[in-house]
Amino acid sequence: MSGGALDKSGRAPSFLAPFRHPAFAVIWTATLVSNIGGWMYSAASGWLMTGLDPDPLMVALVQAASSLPICLFAIPAGALADIFDKRKFLIVVETITTAVSAVYALFVGLGWATPANLLLFTFLIGAAGAMTVPAWQAVVTYLVAKDDLPPAIAANSVGVNISRALGPALGGVIIAAYGIVAPFWINAISNLGIVFSLLWWRPARRAGTLLPAERFGQAILAGLRYARHNRHLRATLVRSAGFFLFASAYWALLPLVSREQIGGGPDLYGVLLGAIGLGAVAGAFFLPWLKTRLGADWLMGIGALGQALAMLLYGIAREPATALAASAIAGASWIALATLSVSAQVALPDWVRARGLALYTTVFFGCLTIGSAAWGEVAVAVGLANVHFLAAAGAVAAVALTWRWKLQTGASIDLSPSMHWPVPLTAQAIEQA
Repeated sequence: MSGGALDKSGRAPSFLAPFRHPAFAVIWTATLVSNIGGWMYSAASGWLMTGLDPDPLMVALVQAASSLPICLFAIPAGALADIFDKRKFLIVVETITTAVSAVYALFVGLGWATPANLLLFTFLIGAAGAMTVPAWQAVVTYLVAKDDLPPAIAANSVGVNISRALGPALGGVIIAAYGIVAPFWINAISNLGIVFSLLWWRPARRAGTLLPAERFGQAILAGLRYARHNRHLRATLVRSAGFFLFASAYWALLPLVSREQIGGGPDLYGVLLGAIGLGAVAGAFFLPWLKTRLGADWLMGIGALGQALAMLLYGIAREPATALAASAIAGASWIALATLSVSAQVALPDWVRARGLALYTTVFFGCLTIGSAAWGEVAVAVGLANVHFLAAAGAVAAVALTWRWKLQTGASIDLSPSMHWPVPLTAQAIEQA
């Protein structure tokens, strides 16, 4: 087993180190608030569909409609993020996200919600979110020093999982108290903090280039070509596919486990999602210690096996206690996501970082999309419990089949430009096309 990354003092980097940077702390906090609203929306959407149409395939399609846009738009979004100013790009798209979220909150409030428009607006909100994912992943390197990058990525994962713990649980309580429309409005309002924090942030200037910006189509092709020949990134993509394709089963079908298999209401569904988030927060705090002792590959393998155990428990759950245990294990095992994210980050140089991360994100959400639709269809054929057992068996098999693809092998490589060639002297100015 290989050890994890150490800082310059020879110690594992502190989890709190990124918060020494004010911009990171402010944007992290705003993102946390926005993500709480987003998870409230996610829980409310899944629960709303169980009332509109409880067919397992339709319920699973809510997750598929949320993740499909990233498969379609992440790579073009990565190219745009590498071409344009990332901060301005994020401000524009996050503003659009807020507006679209508010429109559907109005639909739900007026009683116009149907299975079709729920899937449509879930897709549209997901599409707006998909446009920001590569930029958000790439912008972390602007917010913290290089030594603080691994704990910054882990802190972002903790923020997501804190919101995952609080958002669904609050969503369930708020639905019971104020009706189904309330989480939709809260989601729209909470996203405003992201816009204001980005308007406040003034990133330090980086060394520029004398070259003109890449053309959009050429930028996409260049990114795909680079990824094809980057074996470190390819290893991360293979391990990601093996993990997310099977983990998608319980994400897609958890509303039905809560409502049909256990007989609970929106509050139980929210608590189950919240337990996943709490488990993930607990796991993330141990992530630096575990990675130092186990290494990225063993940590990833243990995370995948933990997901398999959780799905077995979801399959046999007939009362809340078993489902809560499954959720806690599923959340704690989700630390594998941070391991994969770091592996993708360290494999990429800055000039193609957003595009490379977009490809990683495409694989991530592509597997969630395909898996969600497929597991929903399988559940119709074999039943809700059996589909979890099948997904658990697949998760175990994937660990063995993808083991030879090693993670974070690019961490020791310096991918920054050498800049050792002087700028050529020209007799006359060269016009740029």
